[in-house]
Amino acid sequence: MDELDRKIIQLMQKNARMPVKEIAQQISLTSPAVSSRIHRLEQEGVIGGYTVLLHRPDEPNRVQALVSVQTVPDARDEFLSLVQSEPDVLQCYRVTGVYNFTVKVSCAGIEELEHLLTKLQQLGTTNTQIILATQLDRQLNP
Repeated sequence: MDELDRKIIQLMQKNARMPVKEIAQQISLTSPAVSSRIHRLEQEGVIGGYTVLLHRPDEPNRVQALVSVQTVPDARDEFLSLVQSEPDVLQCYRVTGVYNFTVKVSCAGIEELEHLLTKLQQLGTTNTQIILATQLDRQLNP
């Protein structure tokens, strides 16, 4: 990956829908050259996909939290099935330390968070941190 690839990725991180022609103009390449580079980056797995970031403006009072979960080995498969089936679970990380997993959730309110925590607590010990504000939300940089 060279400097032009990095510039393409930076532009696409800001706006994945930016037309190839506009990217080409900003980095002084032809559109076919940019398209070729993007295709190569996709094939190499550098660009793993495209997504839409939702900011749920219709539900400004959502409660987001980080839930650390310590499961016993016998409960791990059931835990993973639970988090995969719960729409309020945004992310699930396998982590080191006292807890096995950290789960990021976004619930419609405290009652919904409490209900989800009750389900998780049936499979292990939890420690919950409610997110008050997001001070920084940085995307991966090439």
